[in-house]
Amino acid sequence: MAGRGGNRSRLLLVILLVTSLFLITLDLRGVSLTKQSRSATQTILSPIQEGFSSIFSPVGNFFSDIKNFGGTKAKLNDLKKENAKLKRDLVLSADIQGQLKKLRGALNLAGRGGYTVVAARVIGKGSASTFSQTITLDAGSSDGITKDMTVIGSYGLIGIVKQVTATSSVVLLMSDPTFRVGVRVARSDSVGVVIGQGNGHYLLQLLDPVGDIKKNDVLVTLGSDGNKPFVPGVPVGKINSVNNSSASLTQEADVSGFESLGSLGVVAVITKGAGHDPRNALVPTPEPTVTVYVTPKPDSTTVVPAPSPTVSKKGK
Repeated sequence: MAGRGGNRSRLLLVILLVTSLFLITLDLRGVSLTKQSRSATQTILSPIQEGFSSIFSPVGNFFSDIKNFGGTKAKLNDLKKENAKLKRDLVLSADIQGQLKKLRGALNLAGRGGYTVVAARVIGKGSASTFSQTITLDAGSSDGITKDMTVIGSYGLIGIVKQVTATSSVVLLMSDPTFRVGVRVARSDSVGVVIGQGNGHYLLQLLDPVGDIKKNDVLVTLGSDGNKPFVPGVPVGKINSVNNSSASLTQEADVSGFESLGSLGVVAVITKGAGHDPRNALVPTPEPTVTVYVTPKPDSTTVVPAPSPTVSKKGK
């Protein structure tokens, strides 16, 4: 066994020596076997390397995404919170702008009528105890408001104060079926009563059987003794149609109010009336009608005749 192992060792040594001599001989003859072997090896192994890269690269990216997932989720939550805040700010800004617009309108109407007012914000609607159509304001007796004061908006009458606490007031809206207000027709000075109908329309009953009323007539408050509950001259509404039925003892008309009672945000309570009746000074003026004249453009088929020449003759 020992002799056989020695023979193998000697044979392997001879093979290595022959191989070495063969490589040295090739190298002396200018054959770059090492470079070609490296190039061939790289050619063979390149597809294998690409395969391993395509297999293990997504795995590496996956573990990298897992590592950064917590930070990405936190950023996404921050963006959602910021987006929600921006939406709330946008809604709040639009609400504030709407209230400012209504406040300017109410103060402008009060200024033109010479009224002293307290501005108040609507903080509640309706009355669960009486089922009447009311609103609650954030101003009360500490602000100079008392019962039976007139409440106006940007365009006209809203209602009257019915209940007062130190910090709040309850206003009966003019749409309530129990609401009554004396009015005067601005155009003819005919006198009547406007009655709430539970919606945006009202019933006018003339006190004068032969009073003069017609469609689009504007009604203003007639006024009360001591300016309570109504000061004079506040716009109430406009006549939509007149009931000419002979069965009615008095003339009646359908009236639409100037104020939209379903979207009240800011109102003004008149704490002191004007020194005189403003009469028709607060009657809304209709917006001017704009007439646009359009000159037709002649098409290519239209023949425009040339003007005839003017010949003047001199006297001889």
